[in-house]
Amino acid sequence: MHRLALILLLFLSANGFSRNIIVGKNQPVSSIRKAIEIAKDFDSITVLPGVYKEGALQLTKSLTIIGQNYPILDGENKYEILLISGQNITVTGLAFRNSGYSALNDYASIKLVDASKVTIAANKITNAYFAIHVSNTSYATIKNNNITGTPTSEQLTGNGIHLWKSRYALIENNTIQGHRDGIYFEFVTNSTIRNNHSEKNIRYGLHFMFSNDDAYLNNTFKDNGAGVAVMYSKKVKMENNHFDQNWGPSAYGILLKDISDSYISHNTFYKNTVGIHMEGTSRMTIERNKFKENGWAIKVQASCENNSFQRNNFTGNSFDVGTNGSLSLNEFSNNYWDKYEGYDINRDGVGDVPYHPVSMYSMIIEQNPNALMLLRSFTVQLLDKAEKAIPSLTPENLVDKKPMMKSLKL
Repeated sequence: MHRLALILLLFLSANGFSRNIIVGKNQPVSSIRKAIEIAKDFDSITVLPGVYKEGALQLTKSLTIIGQNYPILDGENKYEILLISGQNITVTGLAFRNSGYSALNDYASIKLVDASKVTIAANKITNAYFAIHVSNTSYATIKNNNITGTPTSEQLTGNGIHLWKSRYALIENNTIQGHRDGIYFEFVTNSTIRNNHSEKNIRYGLHFMFSNDDAYLNNTFKDNGAGVAVMYSKKVKMENNHFDQNWGPSAYGILLKDISDSYISHNTFYKNTVGIHMEGTSRMTIERNKFKENGWAIKVQASCENNSFQRNNFTGNSFDVGTNGSLSLNEFSNNYWDKYEGYDINRDGVGDVPYHPVSMYSMIIEQNPNALMLLRSFTVQLLDKAEKAIPSLTPENLVDKKPMMKSLKL
């Protein structure tokens, strides 16, 4: 009986007597720093509207910090605003602005180090070097944040949401623009990026390296300096994303480099310089995607092998497929190509004549980019017609043997 009473007392102490500390100009506690100092684990802190210039705050206790009407934490362009190192922590409803710059320390508006089960939700972050920087952390949830940077150059601008050596993270429903990379993953595993909008970043909307068993779903990456890069990773799932209007001499919808055993499906690639650029990739399944009005829909380098392209739509692209080799070790099947001029005698919906998506002109451009100035000229049309009649330069085995006659419903 005494033991039961002791257990009940301990439970009530941990859960029933947590406090809510109010922080505000006319409150007994007017400082966030003071509130963190006097709070105990599982307390909450409500921050009333106002501007709080408190330098670098540190949070190691299991607390919930809630802002009312977005109180402003101002780093005065000198300080890292909030450092979190602990577990069971939530920070929501705050506005962070003017965090400091440090090339050595990667200053951030919110930094997580050696943390677990931390939620950063519904905050506004402006004029930050790094907006949210996460390292050596598990089970971080970063959602519903609005992040707006002030881009200058790659060297002087950090990333919007930056994760390093972390696992089981959820990055969801965030809006990021004006940073070096919108979202950056390095050595991050078993994590999900979904429903984010990453736009107008200096370099990549998403930069993804040495990270396995991850998924990114239903995101929009638009008008970024170089599009999206997924590199040196395996077992990555990429579904239902939009890659829109990533234009430039080195811009892609996705750059895939040394990727294997991954899956790309139901994505839309619209008006990119290159929809997908592939180097050193293997065992990729690329199916049911829309490639519309890109410069090149796909560039498959000779270093790629055992990749499967099935049931994709190619419409309005200047070039459907480009390559830099004469041998292709990849499979194309049942795709729709708007440039296909074949026929379907038995009316089964599949063309009776194989389609070679690599044009002679695209091969010439690979070797001499200046030849692009001849695009849409009569000379180029003659070259491509001649190549179709007597193939000589284009890779003979890069062929869709079963091209679809009608656009697929994806």
